[in-house]
Amino acid sequence: MIYHKDIEAETLENTNYRKVVYTGKNMQLVVMSLLPGEEIPEEVHDTIDQFFRVEQGKMAVIIDGKRFELSDDDVIIVPSGARHQVMNTGDEPLKLYTIYAPPEHEDGTVHKTKAEADAAEHHP
Repeated sequence: MIYHKDIEAETLENTNYRKVVYTGKNMQLVVMSLLPGEEIPEEVHDTIDQFFRVEQGKMAVIIDGKRFELSDDDVIIVPSGARHQVMNTGDEPLKLYTIYAPPEHEDGTVHKTKAEADAAEHHP
């Protein structure tokens, strides 16, 4: 499957906490929108590298105990095996996209809210 879209527009228009927009054999593209104060809880992907790009807002990423501050147009890559956490530190929704290599979520996954995502992660 070929994916060809304006990723900035798709990311900024997204209101879902998590929305998988493309899943290939070796990578996956996900758009996210985190409300002020929301976070992606601390986690470790043993076999997955993860790329984040901020389109709008401010976020903090803690990777193996080191804190990074990001805002519009910034990127960060979390290498496989690194313990990491992402937090919206701004006053507006954080709009970002992330690339997992290889894929992490089931193709077509949409979690409208963080609570919905948390429930899905704990009860497959």
